[in-house]
Amino acid sequence: MGTTVAPNAVAAVSEARQWDRLMELAALGAITGADGSPGVNRQALTPLDRLARRLVIGWGAAIGLTASVDALGNLFLRHEGTQPDAAPVLSGSHMDSQPAGGRFDGIWGVVAALEAVQALREAGVSTRRPIEVVAWTNEEGSRFAPGCMGSMAYAGHSAPDTWDAVTDGEGLRFGDELRALLASEADLPRRGLGVVEGQAPFAYVEAHIEQGPILEDEGIDIGVVTGIQGSRWFLVELTGESAHAGTSPVSTRRDAVQDMVRAITALNQLMEDPADVLRFTVARIEVAPNSSNSVAETVRFTIDFRHPDAAVLIARGDAIEATIRAAVRNCGVAVTERFHALPVQFAPEVTGAVERAAAAQGLRAKRMPSGAFHDAQFMVPLCPSGMIFIPSRRGISHNPAEYSSAAQLARGTRVLAQVLAELANG
Repeated sequence: MGTTVAPNAVAAVSEARQWDRLMELAALGAITGADGSPGVNRQALTPLDRLARRLVIGWGAAIGLTASVDALGNLFLRHEGTQPDAAPVLSGSHMDSQPAGGRFDGIWGVVAALEAVQALREAGVSTRRPIEVVAWTNEEGSRFAPGCMGSMAYAGHSAPDTWDAVTDGEGLRFGDELRALLASEADLPRRGLGVVEGQAPFAYVEAHIEQGPILEDEGIDIGVVTGIQGSRWFLVELTGESAHAGTSPVSTRRDAVQDMVRAITALNQLMEDPADVLRFTVARIEVAPNSSNSVAETVRFTIDFRHPDAAVLIARGDAIEATIRAAVRNCGVAVTERFHALPVQFAPEVTGAVERAAAAQGLRAKRMPSGAFHDAQFMVPLCPSGMIFIPSRRGISHNPAEYSSAAQLARGTRVLAQVLAELANG
């Protein structure tokens, strides 16, 4: 970005406007956490999600941005460039939340991109390339697993009908809910789906809260994200037989809970890492018949496994099913992999632009990897991609207590505005 226009665009970012928009969106699905913190439950493809999208579409229209939607429900707001046929620069994140989520995860990336584009327009900064604000469908994966469906389909990582039959906790199908969303937005132009049916972007930048404590602990303003560790998600189903807890001898039981304990114990041994780099989590468990005086007949549990080294991710992930089968004594075993994303490194074109913007604005910056996966992970094969992190209080996320201050958010958006202008004029 030229030195003559950078200060104007940076100054045009409105801390108050951005905060007000975030709070207006947070009212859609507002909840209160156990500690009294205000949070959000606005999951993908729900009526609340539709309302939030309409709010953002309206804000974009008010400043002259053109909305469109693709076959996966990914939403785009386009700022035109002086060369409309040039490949666009994309910036955004996601609008869906966890069931007991915070007010900033994902949604700030969408609002920040909108605010950055509005600042460029108000400062009179023209860009050679178009800039498109994007809101990806179902990043969280909390209602429909896995996450990042919209960006995976956009990038050609997975076919667009891959998840049509996936159901939520109430048995509703992703494909049906997606069709309902698209029907509700039939007034918007339909665009081609990513690289499969359209044009690859020139670059992608995603702003996000850190979701960890490093920036806050070290007094750093901006995280220059260097890459994202790999992730593999599994669903494990153990099938035994229900019996009376008071009359059936332990030696004759096909107890799914006891086999689950054996399986998880063996998995903990498989995933042991003295360096504490590996991340292994069993977080969701379903038991049937779920009665206090009956032997469990079936158990379903999830595995979330992450590591920054592809070799480790592949080797230990591939060993999961065999480890479970060797540990289980009495039950049938079914293991389904629901998500697999290898580690990625972000492009120097983007990380360099973030570092330059932070330095120009007198902000402290730090290069760092991301432990959480993001839509940016799937943009890496398509174009130079990267992320901007800002501090989040105590590193708390996926929780109503998640918090970043209005000033922290504005600093991140000012950096984003400068990065977008540099890339869009490149």
